[in-house]
This record gives sequence, structure tokens and C-alpha cells, in this order.
Amino acid sequence: MGYYLSYVVVLVLFIFVGVSVSLSSSPIEDQKRDRVTDLPGQPKNVGFAHYSGYVTVNEKSGSALFYWLFEAPASRRPEKRPLVLWLNGGPGCSSIAYGASEEIGPFRIRPDGKSLYLNPYAWNKLANILFLDSPAGVGFSYSNKTTDLYTFGDQRTAEDAYTFLVKWFERFPQYKHREFYIAGESYAGHYVPQLSQIVYERNKGIKNPVINFKGFMVGNAVTDDYHDYVGTFEYWWTHGLVSDSTYRMLRIACDFGSSQHPSVPCMQALKVAVVEQGNIDPYSIYTQPCNDTSSLRRDLGGRYVSLFSQFVQFIHKHHV
Repeated sequence: MGYYLSYVVVLVLFIFVGVSVSLSSSPIEDQKRDRVTDLPGQPKNVGFAHYSGYVTVNEKSGSALFYWLFEAPASRRPEKRPLVLWLNGGPGCSSIAYGASEEIGPFRIRPDGKSLYLNPYAWNKLANILFLDSPAGVGFSYSNKTTDLYTFGDQRTAEDAYTFLVKWFERFPQYKHREFYIAGESYAGHYVPQLSQIVYERNKGIKNPVINFKGFMVGNAVTDDYHDYVGTFEYWWTHGLVSDSTYRMLRIACDFGSSQHPSVPCMQALKVAVVEQGNIDPYSIYTQPCNDTSSLRRDLGGRYVSLFSQFVQFIHKHHV
């Protein structure tokens, strides 16, 4: 439910901003048109500029990706700050609805759904942050060819994201040759390194590349079944979320096998682990939880590491 409400509020804000796709204007004109002057309920004098809009990545199918750029505050000299591209995972999670609205963006939505307040831990305090809904069909990004939504894979997602970057830098030439990083979470454990590889390969032999790629980072990354099991179980154990005996049981029962077809003993061990964890937000274990996170565990399975997708369904089925 939290995801839904946040997404609806962002959608309403988007409608008020009135972002549109320009069909016949210069890149610089597009940049000016993308400038967001104000949002409903936005605090006054925020001190930083932000832009949002579409970049077409496939003329034939009419695919366009939606972005939102939050520059660093003027007092922190944004022209001297690096540019960071942020990608949420899922796959299928909007970087606008999650990354910008709930995680590292400068604005937070108040419970009344009518106003915003500033996030004191926003990443744009130190860098210019570019949020991207990717691939087409996620968030506000779209394709006019319906079959595209059923044929996207990691490779095409990376290629479209690269096309987006090439065209985006033309729209924002002030960021050309600027230090550039790619970051993300969850299934962006695939998106980020694959896009990074394309940028790296296509920069080879160029002394002063437009996309001045410096590095990437991923948090809570989906990599492969083995490492996802190891990392998750160790995280639970070292942070006191499960007992020593449950940790040992997880390592033995799950045996780092397939997340798509976990064994019955593995499912039972995971069930014990969830009971031990109690009513917490697994994505922010040190903050106050919602009144009841059971709905989050059921409804937001897409935000969990992939190996738990089957487990979340199991929990829902048996009303744990």
C-alpha cells in the first residue's frame, strides 16, 4: 500500500508539472522546457534546480525514458559536482517512485499526500542526481509498441539506457566530460554493471569522452543465487536479526541452491527466520517500523532479493 500511495502522489505531481515530449525543438530548448519551477506543496527556496522529461531511445517503436534530475544546491556549486545516475531494480520498480520519493531524493511526501518536505540525507547535497525509469514500461517510461513490454531483457535495457545517456548529454551539454557514476539497488545489480560495461567499452580509445565514466556502485544487489544467499544470511546474522541456530540451519537447509525452486527444508528455515525478525522494515532495520509490515512483506515482493519471491508467496499463502 505504501508503494501505491507514493506512486499515485508522484503521478499527481507529474501531472501538475506538465512534462511533455518535444517533437521538434533543439536539445537546449528541451532542457529549458524540462526545468521544474515548482511542485504542489514544495517548500519555498529549496536552493537547487531540478528538471524532468522524456528522452526518446527508439524512434521506430516510440520508446521514451523518463528522467528527473536534481542538481546540487547552488551554495554547493553544482557545476563542480559529479553526476550520478540512479537506477532502482525490481525488475519493474520506478526510480522516481522509490529512489527519488522514498530513498535518496531531496523531497519526502508528507502523510497527507498534499505537501513535501526536504530530506536531510538527500544525495544531491553532494552530487547531481539523475533518476531514470528504465526500461520502457517502468514508471513513466513507455513504448508505443506493446510487444516491447514483453521482450525486454537485460541487454536491451542496457542498450536503451546507453542511448538515453548519449541523447541526454546533448540536452545537457554542461555535464559533458563531467565525472560520471552509475549507482542503484536490488535488480540494478544487473542493470548497473551491464550499462557500465557498455559505457566503458564505447569510451575505449577516446581521450576525453563525453560520458566521463569513473565508476559504479550497487547496494543490496541481485547478482546470482549463490552470492545472494550468502550475503543475505550473513547480513541477517551479523545484524542480530536471526539466532545462531537459525543461521546455521539456513546455511545447511538452503545449501545455496536455486532460488526458483528452494527445497522444503529451506522454505521452513526461511519461515523461522522471518518469525525471528519480527515487525521490522528489512530495508531500514534501525528506523521505526510501520504499524504492521505484514502487508509490506506480502505486497512488495518485487523489492525483495529475487531468491525470496517464492518465499513471500509461501508466507502469504499460509498467513504467517
